Amino acid sequence: MNRDKLPKSPLRIRSLQVLLWRYFALLAILIVVAVALVCAGILSNAYSVQSRERITAVGTGLTMYIDGKTEHFKGLITGEMNESAFTDGVDVFLCAADGEPLIYTTEPGEDWESTFGELSAMADGWSPLRATVYRSESMLNYVSCVTFDFGQCYLLVRYPMYILTESVNSMQLYILIIAIVAIIVSFVIAYMLAQRISRPIRNLSDTATRMAKGDYSAQFASAEFEEIAMLSDSLNYARDEIKKSDDFQKELLANVSHDLRTPLTMIKAYASMVQEISGNDPQKRNKHLQVIIDEADRLTGLVNDILNASKVSAGLSELNKKVFNLTEFLYGIMNKFDYLQETSGYKFFIDIDPDMYTLADEEKIYQVLYNLISNAVNYTGADKCVYVSLKDCPEQGRIKFAVRDTGKGISEEEREHIWDRYYRSKDAHARPVKGTGLGLNIVKIILQAHNFDFGVQSEEGKGSTFYVDFPEVSSTPADSPV
Repeated sequence: MNRDKLPKSPLRIRSLQVLLWRYFALLAILIVVAVALVCAGILSNAYSVQSRERITAVGTGLTMYIDGKTEHFKGLITGEMNESAFTDGVDVFLCAADGEPLIYTTEPGEDWESTFGELSAMADGWSPLRATVYRSESMLNYVSCVTFDFGQCYLLVRYPMYILTESVNSMQLYILIIAIVAIIVSFVIAYMLAQRISRPIRNLSDTATRMAKGDYSAQFASAEFEEIAMLSDSLNYARDEIKKSDDFQKELLANVSHDLRTPLTMIKAYASMVQEISGNDPQKRNKHLQVIIDEADRLTGLVNDILNASKVSAGLSELNKKVFNLTEFLYGIMNKFDYLQETSGYKFFIDIDPDMYTLADEEKIYQVLYNLISNAVNYTGADKCVYVSLKDCPEQGRIKFAVRDTGKGISEEEREHIWDRYYRSKDAHARPVKGTGLGLNIVKIILQAHNFDFGVQSEEGKGSTFYVDFPEVSSTPADSPV
């Protein structure tokens, strides 16, 4: 599709595929990063808790073992402390209350005085078996108060933090690698998903472009997504309706061209005859002028049909409902067809119940009844009989109008299309059928706007009956429904 032909809009036109891919990828990144951060935090906290539990367990064990022992057990205490240092990776110191190291697994360094000062501050005075855990700059420390060789001493267990840090960093590195791989995979999946969603939409757009160029054979392919499948079905339906409308308009153009050409030719021909031949002969002149008037009336009818169909279908005329006498109204319409009985030998058989009132738009209902009766006149049989009835159905609160012709009837296939715009039966008739194929479409639009029941009953070879059900109301407007 040429983007230069797209309507100008203050909104910047962007690719749906790129947007979907971007948003899916961003969502995946956010999820992966959030999970990675949570995992790293949980991992770090878990290692910290585990280290405190470990050093507490080691310190408590040594405290219970050393407390109350004398110098005589120094060798055993040293062995126990060394075993803990080797097994758990800790440094153990037993020092006097004044800070003098008595037993240790690692030679006290130059910073022993500051270490002991920190130890004394955290111990907060000597109390039997008092213990606390605290963290210094690079060590996790456990200190407890014990009695050794009848003197007050401190037991200090130190766990180097770099071991914990290295373990946490290693696990975080693994998490980071997994996160990067997950992000790359999510980018690929997001791209594939965006492609999967946008591809059928692009296909619909390409098909719509083909249809816009007049290719009505273009088929909107369905898709695995319910919403896009529904859109495809709707577009296929719209394509069929547009094609039908296009065909109907071409047929209308042909019909109207033919119907207009004949009366225009007649008008021109008879006007020339009046001018050149019958101008001084009153009888011939009046006869020729009457032909011109009849053909002008025919042209007016054609134009009115087209204008009425456009006006009604476009919803330009709103319904102006009121209560009126449908019986007298129908008699008035039937009077319009008296000339056909006098000039063309038509016979109208009328069965109308007296004084029936309905609520409707009188002007629009005139179009409905006139079009239905005219249709029966056009398509009745060689006997030129038309049957019109208006019967009261009080048990249903309805008034049933029906008009029947004696023509060839309507096939089941055609019955589905007779209400369509521009449609006219393709069957040959004994008499030329006037009209544009708009009459029944106007009837349909008006009756649907009123929500009246209507339809046709027909059997091939036995004619057709068109019917309309009107609501029956009181003759007094105040008592009628609104």
